[in-house]
Amino acid sequence: MESKIFTPCQIGPVTIRNRVIRSAAFENMAYNNSPSQDLFNYHTAVARGGVGMTTVAYAAVSQSGLSFKGQLWMRPEIVPDLKKLTDAVHAEGAKASIQLGHCGNMTHRSTCGCTPVGASGGFNLYSPTFVRGLKEEEILQIVEDFGKAVLLAHEAGFDCVEIHAGHGYLISQFLSPYTNHRKDRWGGSLENRMRFMRLVINKVKEVAPADMGIIVKMNMHDGFKKGMQRAECLEVAKELERLGVDALVLSAGFVSKAPMEVMRGSMPLKTLAYYMDMKSFWWLKAGLAVAGRKMIPSVPYKEAYFLEDALEFRKALKMPLIYVGGMVSKQGIEKVLDSGFVAVQVARALVHDTDFVNKMRSGECECSTCGHSNYCIGRMYTLEMRCHRCVENLPAKLAKEVEKAEEKCAGR
Repeated sequence: MESKIFTPCQIGPVTIRNRVIRSAAFENMAYNNSPSQDLFNYHTAVARGGVGMTTVAYAAVSQSGLSFKGQLWMRPEIVPDLKKLTDAVHAEGAKASIQLGHCGNMTHRSTCGCTPVGASGGFNLYSPTFVRGLKEEEILQIVEDFGKAVLLAHEAGFDCVEIHAGHGYLISQFLSPYTNHRKDRWGGSLENRMRFMRLVINKVKEVAPADMGIIVKMNMHDGFKKGMQRAECLEVAKELERLGVDALVLSAGFVSKAPMEVMRGSMPLKTLAYYMDMKSFWWLKAGLAVAGRKMIPSVPYKEAYFLEDALEFRKALKMPLIYVGGMVSKQGIEKVLDSGFVAVQVARALVHDTDFVNKMRSGECECSTCGHSNYCIGRMYTLEMRCHRCVENLPAKLAKEVEKAEEKCAGR
């Protein structure tokens, strides 16, 4: 009898051939904010490797929403190249999704072309830069930008859109009391803090064609005391269920405050600093050298590290839920699916080996051999995301960092 992993599942109007989805982990392959051959090759390889659906990572709905130069910016001129990508994914039998979002305050003028904006003004150490709070007319324009991006995604052949409402990006910045200090109708109570999210989702539902699935990625907690906690996040999830989205991806963490809550393990500081452009990021390289572990503290890794939290959401909701967070083995994925989740999202195992799903299905492997050094994460802030095993002539100090991190993760 075949494993449940390889049975079809439904996300709204979209039937997916199996229950493994490539998560929207940032590839940093959209050079000059446009699709590249690298992006095409990677997602086509993942589709060929057996996933049910692959998700093209974080595409900004407007120029002000860009946080990296290697990140997609949704605009009409990139649609033809995105269509080539989705056609190739479909030819391999998989479905294609694209994550849409706005980074809010987590950017710099040199990247987004303007003073960074957010739910509230202030100074963001992540960039570092001064941030301006959005005016009401600008908030409403970004809502419209989400709608336009959904229509472009459909024109480009995507089967689903994934709206990013977590990890401290703009929707999350409105939701979280840590970043939302507004005194108007967009701040204060949770009802007010959900207003922007509600408008975005209603706009997405209004414009999305009937054959397109609508997924939302959200936090189950922000990962620190002054952020959102589980109780408020549950209320957000219930509101999204009421609004009628097709599925939720349950995550946690805040990139600018608690990044390793999202990714787990340790940030490879030598790798991060080695690839960073000294001219653009001198301040961060200096900070990493002086107090790297205090700036980015480690969070222990284990397989299915969000499952305990996700089960609380499973109890409270009736809608389809997609699990993400540390999925690396056939046994672990089956356990999650048996716990009531419609599908799982996987990232690092598919960076390590794009054929991971096919190898599980054939019995060639039961578990990914990814060692969780997080080299791919340290690298992706500057270059395209890639596993260290795919890098020729890896510098000795980085190879040593990888080895030590893998030994620590394995408990050796």
